[in-house]
Amino acid sequence: MILTRILTCTALALTLAACGGSPSKPNAEASKILPTIGSSGGARSNIQAKKLFGAKADGSRQSSAAYGSYSKGCVAGAQQLAETGPTWQAMRLSRNRNWGHPEMIDYIKTLSAKAAQQPGWEGLYVGDISQPRGGPMLTGHASHQMGLDADFWMLPPKSLSLSRAQRESISSISMRRASGAYVNSSWTRQHHQVLKAAASDPRVARIFVFPGAKVQMCADEKGDRSWLRKIRPWYGHHYHFHVRLSCPKGATGCVNQDPPPAGDGCADARQWQANILNPPPPNPNAPKRKPKRELLLADLPAQCQSVLDSN
Repeated sequence: MILTRILTCTALALTLAACGGSPSKPNAEASKILPTIGSSGGARSNIQAKKLFGAKADGSRQSSAAYGSYSKGCVAGAQQLAETGPTWQAMRLSRNRNWGHPEMIDYIKTLSAKAAQQPGWEGLYVGDISQPRGGPMLTGHASHQMGLDADFWMLPPKSLSLSRAQRESISSISMRRASGAYVNSSWTRQHHQVLKAAASDPRVARIFVFPGAKVQMCADEKGDRSWLRKIRPWYGHHYHFHVRLSCPKGATGCVNQDPPPAGDGCADARQWQANILNPPPPNPNAPKRKPKRELLLADLPAQCQSVLDSN
């Protein structure tokens, strides 16, 4: 029998490479009742979902659809981003995380072409998107489960002819100084322009970067500032920026995150900066953070069972 649970989750996990909690963190996603797999998964219901989805080597043979939420979902009919394109290269190919919803694949191609117009940039190095069928990952991200999240390296691509081995060995570069309160000397006007182009696409819900980058962009932008609303300060994100698309138009079973607050968000970014430079004292009455339980197959949206089982 299919059970019903509240599908509510946080945007990302508290790690330097992913996302975490914040005193001013907005609601990660709008609460919504969605049917889950529950006991209908049979003997697999109590298996960790990451083990099942992490074992899939290719996408499902279904119409493309994103199901669930960014941190509790899956993607049907995902497309694989070509390892190399005219303005991009997919990195860390051994992870097999260059799969995404068709909207994300199209977005990557569009954004990388714009990035290639910047001096010294041949395009973009693309990090993790999603697993072939989305779902929880064996390691790393808490989100990236619906094929609507993607990481882009801060390292400006000088070459788009890297071998598979080179894509495993080279690393991006950090843009932060003073624990993320400021950008360092590697930050350029081109980074600003690439992120502006990334946020200006109407499909984008938000983009995660370290606080110092948002503060710098707020100071440097002299024209239209509306796009700054989508640039959100968050933990980590100094080696890459993380783009999150909204649910595709007309999608059913896909839960959007609450939109960012109105305004350019620059005051909030400066508060993040101030908290880095002068950390507030810990609240002795704050409840202890409980470790999150691993997601089971039973926890995922009902549609994810057919995504998992599809040939």
